[in-house]
Amino acid sequence: MSGDGYDGYDRLRIDRTGQAEAFDAIGDRYDEAFPHKEGQLISGRTLAEQLPAGSRVLDVGCGTGLPTAAQLTEAGHRVVGIDLSPAMVKLARDNVPAAEFHVADLADLSGPTDLADLADPAVPADGEAQGPPGPGLFDGIAAYFSLLMLPRAEIPYALRTLHGLLRPEGLLALSMVEADVDDFAIPFLGRTIRVSGYVRDELRQVVLDAGFEVAGEDSYSYAPASTDVPPEIQLFLNCRRRA
Repeated sequence: MSGDGYDGYDRLRIDRTGQAEAFDAIGDRYDEAFPHKEGQLISGRTLAEQLPAGSRVLDVGCGTGLPTAAQLTEAGHRVVGIDLSPAMVKLARDNVPAAEFHVADLADLSGPTDLADLADPAVPADGEAQGPPGPGLFDGIAAYFSLLMLPRAEIPYALRTLHGLLRPEGLLALSMVEADVDDFAIPFLGRTIRVSGYVRDELRQVVLDAGFEVAGEDSYSYAPASTDVPPEIQLFLNCRRRA
C-alpha cells in the first residue's frame, strides 16, 4: 500500500526483541501481578456480546490468553491470538486450548506471505484470502495494552493495520494506559520494558484518524497487586471500523 499504510509501518519497524525477552522471563507472574482486570473483563464481555455469533476475532498481544482469549472462546467465538513472546504463547495454548495462537509481531501481518497462517480456513485459498490485509479476515479485534508497547510513531500504522484486517463495520476493543510518554523505559516485574501512552483526547483522535468511530469509552484506576509499576489510569475504547 501507499506510504501512509502498511509500507510506512514496515519502514518504521524497530527491533522489539528486548520486549519479547522481558515477557518470556515474566511468564505467568504477569497474571499474578494483574489478577483482577476489571476493565478488561467488562470491555471483553461487551465485545463478545456485540459480535455476531461464531465471529472470528484477533487477540493482539494475547499474553497468557487470560482473560480475553478465554472469555471470547467461551462466548462461542473463534479466536486467533498473536504475541511477540514465545513463553506467553505457550501459556496461552495451555490456558485456552480451543483457540489458535501464533508467535508474531503485528507488523508481520502487513503482507501476503505473513497472513497465510492466519487466513480463515472457511475462505477458499484462491489467492484472494492470501493477499494484502483487507476487509474480510476478522469480525473483531481485541488489543488490550499491546499498542502501548510501540513507539508513538508506530501506533497510527498499527491501527491502520488493524483497520485493514477488519471486515466493514468490524469491532475493535482497545486499551491503553493514560500517560503522556513515548517509548519510555520503565521497570516491570524485575525487567525493563518500553512503553508509550496518550492523554485520552489524543488517544481518541489517533483512533479516529485511523478510520474508526468510537462507540464507547471507559476509564479505571488500577493498582497492580505485586509489581513495581505505580497505580495507573486505564483507558478502554469500543470502536467500529468505518468503511
